[in-house]
Amino acid sequence: MCGFAVYTGSDLQVKLQFGHEAYNIKHRGPDNTLMQDLPRGWMAFHRLSIMDTSDAGNQPFVANEVYLTCNGEIYNSPALRARYSSYPFKSGSDCECILPLLADKGLIEMARELDGEFALVIYDKKQDKFLAARDPIGIRGMFYGKTADGDICFASEMKALSEICQTVMPFPPGHVFDGEKFVQYTDMTATPNGYNTDDEETICHKIHDLLTEGVIKRLQSDVPVGFLLSGGLDSSLVCAIAARHLKKPIRTFAVGIEDGPIDTKYARQVADYIGSEHTEVLFTKDDIFNSLSHLIYLTETFDITTIRASIGMYLVCKYIREKTDIKVLLTGEISDELFGYKYTDYAPSAEAFQEEAAKRVRELYMYDVLRADRCISGCSLEARVPFGDLAFVHYVMSIDPERKLNKVGIGKRLLRKSFEGDLLPYDILYREKAAFSDAVGHSSVDYIKQFAEKYYTDAEFEERRKKYDHVPPITKESLLYREIFESHFPGRSAVIKDFWMPNKEWENCNVNDPSARVLPNYGASGK
Repeated sequence: MCGFAVYTGSDLQVKLQFGHEAYNIKHRGPDNTLMQDLPRGWMAFHRLSIMDTSDAGNQPFVANEVYLTCNGEIYNSPALRARYSSYPFKSGSDCECILPLLADKGLIEMARELDGEFALVIYDKKQDKFLAARDPIGIRGMFYGKTADGDICFASEMKALSEICQTVMPFPPGHVFDGEKFVQYTDMTATPNGYNTDDEETICHKIHDLLTEGVIKRLQSDVPVGFLLSGGLDSSLVCAIAARHLKKPIRTFAVGIEDGPIDTKYARQVADYIGSEHTEVLFTKDDIFNSLSHLIYLTETFDITTIRASIGMYLVCKYIREKTDIKVLLTGEISDELFGYKYTDYAPSAEAFQEEAAKRVRELYMYDVLRADRCISGCSLEARVPFGDLAFVHYVMSIDPERKLNKVGIGKRLLRKSFEGDLLPYDILYREKAAFSDAVGHSSVDYIKQFAEKYYTDAEFEERRKKYDHVPPITKESLLYREIFESHFPGRSAVIKDFWMPNKEWENCNVNDPSARVLPNYGASGK
């Protein structure tokens, strides 16, 4: 995980201010900072050393008057290095392979061939042109904005742009910027040839093999790797696959609130089964309120679900950063968007399920993926997301959604069936889902809701929520988050499209709280 900020103009005063603002994202790369003056514009790069930790891996990389800064992990880097073996590589960094690929294929085909998680900016001196690209899902953070003079700027987080740019927006995932306009180079949700015709046995084999490959390729690192383990299906699968492949104890971490953690006992059960070196991190009510404003600053959101789920993730990552030598964390995000949540049990048809899944995947960069990036990078660690493996996502989205509907009383049936055997205990493999914000302990969210209820009278809530035209607060809790957000980023709410909520048009889903606890089918989740 690294951080960059790029200014494309020539105003000296703006450049100096931009250099100052770039330090707002120093947390993304505490190991080294480089400021690169360009013939036009300027680049700042904060490095978290993961692959080739020597100075040779510092950025920007330069070749033939082309400058590259990239926050990413390129998992097909070995194959690309072999293809371009005549290129004079100067480092062992996985990102350096982007330069010969760009020279050979051009910007769009370069982006299509990269297998990884990336956000990058390129300056081509010969053409005096800035180019940029973001991975298909948006796992790595990236924003763009324009100054008063109309010069475009790029940065890993909004906080490096907010004081300089008149407008700031997320760089759209799966797009490149060709120097003049944004061009979409891929759509992870598209099925142009229709759904695949594989039978269920073949589907399960492919799910198993593609996810396994997605985990294994994300174990590449020149620094220690750890795993977030909630005890739920998704993170348990990632940990179990890694432990089996590495054939040695991995280091796992679970988090919960001290007065009633829910998932820590399940995480311990998984850890004991796979033989991991396991740590439980428990936080207090005071920890929630002491960290809330800083957390919203880090995550750059006012979304209810994202903030709730960020509390536990941020606090466990903070512990890992302070108490261990780990610099890379594997997580279980994105499985829900592909295979379904509790609320998708109410999808009125298979096509409605597919449309909802596609919408969620397209918007991941504003919600779950944003949470993982900011909570982990905010603690100077790197996030890797195996369920976001491009081949895996493409395949799962091509499965006939009729097969993904919950017709047997438990969600994610195909994923569970794909890993039947001895990888995990049966009662973990078929355990009902609890949302992460609930799984750290119901009291975690309840404390915030109780505080907000006392902090605002009903009249104050109705009056103060009217200040916001874009995504107005729907509860006192959401008003609390929004006011903290506005204190850090006034007038920047457009970076979040809406609240992450169940599809209100579906039966039982017209709710004002995103927790699965409010749904009739919550069942044994979180117990």
